[in-house]
Amino acid sequence: MYKIILASESPRRREIMELMGISFTTIASQVEEVVVEKEPAKIVQALAALKAEDVAARFKKCKDKIIIGADTMVFYQDKALGKPKNKEEAREMLEMLSGKTHDVYTGVNIIKMNNSLYKSIPLSVCTKVLVSNLSNEEIEDYIQTGEPMDKAGAYGIQGRFGIYIKEIIGDYYNVVGLPISSIYEALLKEGINIRNNNYKSGIA
Repeated sequence: MYKIILASESPRRREIMELMGISFTTIASQVEEVVVEKEPAKIVQALAALKAEDVAARFKKCKDKIIIGADTMVFYQDKALGKPKNKEEAREMLEMLSGKTHDVYTGVNIIKMNNSLYKSIPLSVCTKVLVSNLSNEEIEDYIQTGEPMDKAGAYGIQGRFGIYIKEIIGDYYNVVGLPISSIYEALLKEGINIRNNNYKSGIA
């Protein structure tokens, strides 16, 4: 059995893992998130790798661990939209996304550790999201909820903004922050079923 460590303090990623019945421990990465890649898929993959490797480095001599690092970014016409710094920036992002289709990329890096074995498994998943045409009143009302301020692209699909999501093409959970199906399939190929992994959650 493998002890699964999620290299993230994101409450949304934790909720997905818990919803799927996966036993895991959370350890936040402290690494500076700076990469040189330019393409969306490569950017999020590189950021996920930084997080996973930072946490994995604390367990170099430990066995039977799976480290999962992830990073999610919103892109519109290849422009990255991070978390808004203020209400004005949130308003600009929402106006930009209104009535348009944008891409949500999540990069994942899975590190499999077993004594001398150290295997890195990179993934990137893209979901296309179409937002309804938003009125100025709808944008202002949503900003006043405070929900946009800690989310890439200034919205949360799983929250109050869900009413404005007209269509998605791809993995819903990828937009929330963790493409759990892709992670599950990647680990199945390694002979690991994280749904039936009986290693208890707790201190890493």
